[in-house]
Amino acid sequence: MKLKKVHHIAIICSNYSKSKQFYTEILGLEIIREVYREERQSYKLDLALNGEYIIELFSFPNPPARPSRPEAQGLRHLAFEVENIEEAVDSLKLKAVITEPIRTDQYTGKRFTFFTDPDDLPLELYEV
Repeated sequence: MKLKKVHHIAIICSNYSKSKQFYTEILGLEIIREVYREERQSYKLDLALNGEYIIELFSFPNPPARPSRPEAQGLRHLAFEVENIEEAVDSLKLKAVITEPIRTDQYTGKRFTFFTDPDDLPLELYEV
């Protein structure tokens, strides 16, 4: 088997309209397709970053909560690459998104910070 790249990340949200607004208006992801699946009572929103398909955002009736903190087992976070971390943090703050203090990775020397989506999913900005 030869993997080529990550195709997409699937996220199940608790409040579809709030998460849709966060990922499109705050993070600026582009909507590729939005469908409502009547038989599942579920929305599926396909989102792109710079024209590349990256996230499937789902809604389901009454999804169970998944712990994010403290460091629960499973997927830890989703990281987005940025060129200037201060500009990215300032942009989030203007939209009332709280970020952690900017830190430096002791092994790579690169700077990063964390924030959360409406369901407390940990998201990271990583400066390259």
